[in-house]
Amino acid sequence: MIVFPNAKINLGLNIVQRRPDGYHNIETVFYPIPLCDALEIVPSHSSHATLTCFGNDVNCPPEKNLVMKAYRLLQQQFTLPPVDIFLYKHIPDGAGLGGGSSDAACTLNMLNQMFNLSLSREQLAASAATLGADCAFFIYNKPMMATGIGDVLSPISVDFNGLTLMLIKPPVSVPTKAAYAQVTPKPAQLPIPSILEQEPELWRDNLVNDFETSVFAQYPELASIKQSLYDAGAIYAAMSGSGSSIFGLFPASSSKNQLEQLPLLRNYPTHFILPLNNP
Repeated sequence: MIVFPNAKINLGLNIVQRRPDGYHNIETVFYPIPLCDALEIVPSHSSHATLTCFGNDVNCPPEKNLVMKAYRLLQQQFTLPPVDIFLYKHIPDGAGLGGGSSDAACTLNMLNQMFNLSLSREQLAASAATLGADCAFFIYNKPMMATGIGDVLSPISVDFNGLTLMLIKPPVSVPTKAAYAQVTPKPAQLPIPSILEQEPELWRDNLVNDFETSVFAQYPELASIKQSLYDAGAIYAAMSGSGSSIFGLFPASSSKNQLEQLPLLRNYPTHFILPLNNP
């Protein structure tokens, strides 16, 4: 069985409260985008499960990879046979795109189907949430308003039909823990759902990512990329998650060929131009 785990971007990200457990309560919208890894799971001919990775470097041993953790999680609940897992990494790591979380969620979904475990979507989401705060989102894989630590989800409508997404991943890594340490939580000035009801052209001054202030101060290159996207005609631009990817939304009149010619992209080989359709 082969599937293609997709990435996400954050539309707004408000860090509203530090919790007693050390985590933070947030408000954000997770939006799936058509940038994908490839994941295959087949029955193993050996006596133990394996994970083999290709593509982008994966800098962790197999047992610490979220894909293998997802397998081990279900193995604790069910008598699963050994499997061989093959993961081709295309989604950049350390980019705020949720690639590892998506891989893990797809692993849970695939194992549920392969071995007829009869887990409901809600049960799968609950298991996914134990692996990572945004893992549960990828079980549903449609636009979701997320609160709590990112694990309390409710569907939301976002109309992106006809827009084009440009995503740039500079050679900068922003550790999530360090990013949270630099942010002072505060209540949001405007609720994200009410902002998203407006046309994207009106989001620029209201739909904010609270990480940007401190992260841009430490990595000015990211602020420069965001401004360059606006200069190139983006109707909205922002950092996704805690970074370091920056995305811009472009109107339908901007063709892929036109966008590929932007001088900005000569400096950033890791970039993607993706059409957006409503999930």
